[in-house]
Amino acid sequence: MLIVSNVFMTFAWYGNLKLQQMKLINDWPLIAIILLSWGMALFEYSFMIPANRIGSQINGGPFNLMQLKVIQEAVSLIVFTVIVALVFKTEQLRWNHLVAFVLIVAAVFFAFLNPKQ
Repeated sequence: MLIVSNVFMTFAWYGNLKLQQMKLINDWPLIAIILLSWGMALFEYSFMIPANRIGSQINGGPFNLMQLKVIQEAVSLIVFTVIVALVFKTEQLRWNHLVAFVLIVAAVFFAFLNPKQ
């Protein structure tokens, strides 16, 4: 559910740039572009909210709120990178991006680490 949610989120936030690049919405007013993005974001929320509710310890799931957020951010960046590489084709993956991804994986590791108190 998080992957699907983040696909919609990425297109809601950045899809207008691709549509502009394709010259499909160049003369649209900004408010129309915002409303289009909000429409896509509705689908994001339709998947994100249930994923968080299912995964949350508050509802009997396995993850605390910090873990849910770190997982969501990691998934978001992975989905974003794949979409940029496959759809936009405007960015090159460089060594510093790979280092950033390693650090994100480290963030997930540390979020799940259960230090003794």
